[in-house]
Amino acid sequence: MNTDATTDEQTQQDQAQQEIIDEFAFFSDWTERYQYLIDLGHKLPDFPEELKREEFKVHGCQSQVWLVPEGDADCMRFRAISDSAIVSGLIALVLRVYSGRTAREILDTEPSYIQSIGLAKHLSPTRSNGLVAMLKTLKGHAARVLESAA
Repeated sequence: MNTDATTDEQTQQDQAQQEIIDEFAFFSDWTERYQYLIDLGHKLPDFPEELKREEFKVHGCQSQVWLVPEGDADCMRFRAISDSAIVSGLIALVLRVYSGRTAREILDTEPSYIQSIGLAKHLSPTRSNGLVAMLKTLKGHAARVLESAA
């Protein structure tokens, strides 16, 4: 991949994270931010019941979370859902940053927005662990796709 393409991809991911940071800056307190997360979760695309299988389940989450990878090393997409409204909102944020990216981008991108918007200190330990598990699972899918493409 050439340097210009890598720079453009990084810019897109940085932009996605900055948009999330800017959106959360509009809210003055965490009650509003939690409501916004819930609203984002409600906007996730429909998730087919037949995909709620063990192979797609994210382990390490207190809530039930399913994450389905699609695509190849050049463009990975993810579909995901949770039985928890707030966790579904967290999924919506994760998908904005990572879905539609190359496997290499996914592996190279750290979720800096989590710290920037204060999620790290405002999520319960179980939700925080679940978010880490989702990111680990997503990056694991990207690593496997990249390895099989080599």
